[in-house]
Amino acid sequence: MRILHVLGRAAFGAPFVILGLDAAKEPGARVKAVEALGIPQPELVVRANGAAMVAGGAALAAGVLPRAAAAGLALSLIPTTQAGHSYWRETDPVVRGQQRIHFLKNVGLVGALLAYAAKG
Repeated sequence: MRILHVLGRAAFGAPFVILGLDAAKEPGARVKAVEALGIPQPELVVRANGAAMVAGGAALAAGVLPRAAAAGLALSLIPTTQAGHSYWRETDPVVRGQQRIHFLKNVGLVGALLAYAAKG
């Protein structure tokens, strides 16, 4: 069972590392989403959040303070989800539906991360 835990932890952390790197290196349209929330220095915020996701995902995958990493990732997903997947603001039904899927996926990830942070 230990191998399943190691593999699961690595699979759980990997998307945060990959997507966090994307955000840190190329903030792109994420900057406008953060700017729309009225947050100062949106590009810096996007890059910092991406870097935090890389660090948290790598720590989770490697088993270095995994409960703290999971808690930090859960916290980083809350503003990410609000800025990037606010489906309730979309008027196009197709886009609204897609954003709703991403929003609910992130809510599920936050739940899983909190459960991991609580139990390890």
